[in-house]
Formats: sequence, C-alpha cells, structure tokens
Amino acid sequence: MTPLGTLSRDELVAFRRRIEEQYGAFRARGLHLDLTRGKPAPEQLDLSNPLLELPGWGNYRAADGSDCRNYFGDPAGLPEARVLFAPLLGATPDQVLIGDNSSLALMHDAIAYALLHGVPTPDKPGGAAPWGGGEPIAFLCPSPGYDRHFALCEGFGIRMIPIALTGEGPDLAAVERQVAADPAIKGIWCVPKYSNPTGEIYAPATIARLAAMKVAARDFRLFWDNAYAVHHLTETRHEIDSVLEACVRAGQPDRALVFASTSKITFAGAGLALMAASRANLAWFLRHAGRRSIGPDKLNQLRHVRLLQDTAGIAALMDRHRRLLAPKFRAVDETFTRLLGGAGIASWSKPAGGYFVSLDVEIGSAQRVAALAAAAGIALVPAGRTFPYGKDPHDRNLRLAPSFPPAGEVARAAEGVALAVLMAATEALLRTNDLDAAAEVA
Repeated sequence: MTPLGTLSRDELVAFRRRIEEQYGAFRARGLHLDLTRGKPAPEQLDLSNPLLELPGWGNYRAADGSDCRNYFGDPAGLPEARVLFAPLLGATPDQVLIGDNSSLALMHDAIAYALLHGVPTPDKPGGAAPWGGGEPIAFLCPSPGYDRHFALCEGFGIRMIPIALTGEGPDLAAVERQVAADPAIKGIWCVPKYSNPTGEIYAPATIARLAAMKVAARDFRLFWDNAYAVHHLTETRHEIDSVLEACVRAGQPDRALVFASTSKITFAGAGLALMAASRANLAWFLRHAGRRSIGPDKLNQLRHVRLLQDTAGIAALMDRHRRLLAPKFRAVDETFTRLLGGAGIASWSKPAGGYFVSLDVEIGSAQRVAALAAAAGIALVPAGRTFPYGKDPHDRNLRLAPSFPPAGEVARAAEGVALAVLMAATEALLRTNDLDAAAEVA
C-alpha cells in the first residue's frame, strides 16, 4: 500500500470512500467479537482436564507421607511443588513459595505487608520503616504495561511514574536517574519476558543494571512478574537471566520479588500462584502471611505435581498450548499486513510469546479506533488502559488479546480493527489537509 500521507487530497478522498464501503459492509454483518481478555480458550483448558481426576481416590499423601487434606507442613508449600516450579522462577527450591491460584493476590499482599510493616533491609532484617508510614510512595511503571499492576498502585494510593520501553526492557537511563534521586520510589513493575502487551524480552544487560543500580530508597524492590515464563509462540524457547542471581551478584540479594502462576499453564481459575525471593524476603512474607492463612490448598499443589511431573512435562504441555495459540497470532499479523502494511499509519508487535498484540496507531486516534471497532461489533480494552491512570499521553496504543476466540473469529476481528484504523487515519489526514488549505487561503 502507498503511504497514506503521500496521497493528494483527491486520492485520499477516493481512498476514504472505498474504506467507508468496506467498513460499512463489515459493520452490517452484525458480528460480536471480543479481543479484550488474555485468557485461555476452552481448547487450552481441555489440555489439563486430567487435573479433574487427580490426585485420585486415596492418593492424597505428599512425597514425605503427609496428608494433604489436613493442616500440616511448611506454609511455603509442598517440597515437591517448590522443586517443580523453581526453574520457572529462576530460583532454588528453598527460595520458592507456592500459594493459591492468584499471583496478583501475592503481589497485592506483598505491597500491603510493605505498606504496613516495611520490608527487610541489610541493617533491619525484620523490616525497615513501613512504606505507608510517611510521605506517599511511588512506583515506576514501564508503559504500555499491565493494567492490573497499575490498578494495584492506584488502589493503594501509590503514585505512578510512566517509563518508556525500548524493546529490551524499560528505558534504563530514565529508571536509574529517577531511583537514584527520589527516595519515595520504592518499586518498579517488570514483566521481563513476553511483556504484557508489547512482547518485550529483557536483555541480560537490562536485568544486570536493574539489579545493580544505585537507589535512594534502601528498601526498593523489583516487582518481577514473570507471568509468561514458558508461554512461547514459536519453537524457540527464549530464556532470560535469573534476576535473583543477578541481584546476588550485584550485592543486592533482597532487591527482587519474583511472581508467576500456572493460570495460563493449567486452569486459569484453579491453578497455583508462585513467588520466589531471597530467604530474608521469603521469611518476611511468610511471617505476615501466617496471620492471614494457615496455608494454601496443598491438594491442588499435589495434583499439579502429579500432572506436570517435571520441567520436561511443563515444556511438553506448553508446546501443545503453542500449537493452539500461534495460528491466532499469525492471523492477526497476516490481516494487519494485508490491510495496513505500508500505509504508514500503524505498527504492531509480533510477539515470540505471551498473550497480547500491541497496536500503535496514529497519535491522537486510539480512542477513535476503539469507538469505530466497537460500532462494528468488536470489543477492545479501552484505549489508555495500558498506561497509569488509564491515560495514554499520546492516545495511540491499543492492546489486542487473540487467545480466546477461535482462529476464524480472530481473523475477522483483526480485519474490523484494521478497517477502523484506516477510517480513523483518513479522517485525521483529511482534517489536516483541510486545515492546511484554510491556512494557505488565510
């Protein structure tokens, strides 16, 4: 396609008429398509249906003989479950905690405990001053990012500071400058692999610098949400460096709190939440969590161990997920390439893993694209949701989630989104041309 910005006004008007006809025909189909949620499709959930029959009648004992139906054992979880998931977290088993089904709940609790009690520091291993005991604190928020991270901050009254992404992680110069100068900055959100929504994979140098950077707040934490650690979309299984090991090498062993879950490995609503941290951080977390709960669901931990068995078992299951997911992401890319390629009005991610496609449209037009898509029967996450406070300063980013609908519906939805992008872009270009013409006359 010829770049739309190079067309004359007459050519642009003619192109606009063609797009209006196509958009009108698409809208007349009365479709109802949904790209809002990055959740597994039913076929993906079916892959783990054996969980429904595990651990099986009478098979309720852990490897050490403990009865998983009862109160018992280490509040950090079954030893065999900690061994199973330690590699996924870049940790050793004694650094791992297995929770119930929601990693977001673990993140919520970690922030709550820090606000109420403080976190360990070298001079105060029992916990420094509570984060909530003085001036309001702040988190750095690489953006576009995960809206639920931002919602946690907003709910706790934590000031959010957007940070640009580079393709290999956050803009480190901006991060290092701010954390070195402002002791109110207590944390940064990081989705280090197949980031939501950009598909970012943090480079080794990025991880090393985040681990070693000088900070004004001695109780600063990396909130490391490795949600997509094994969620590959290609045959290449990209790996990243262990942030826990990087922090030890940098002399900052307590800096990182690592989170993940099996929500997109087994059952989204009945999986396991995972956390890894230094021994000091883990002891701190468990001390406060012990007042909240006697312990997590160990039968669910046991059945996951029985299903997944080992690292090879996790990889084999994720290969089956990939074979279901990859065609949907390919459908988005092929449709956008066919309808938007070369137009000069949009760019989109081609992720090697994860659950999202990040679409950047013309500055100032994301909300208009979302409205046009909605009018054509396509539900998208509201424009701006991928930024703190729901405010995209350039109004250009949209997050698409192709995972749940069937591949045919994904292709149709991508077509409708592309037509909405073309509609919004031609509107803006014609408006600019008219303003330029009026300025010339004046």
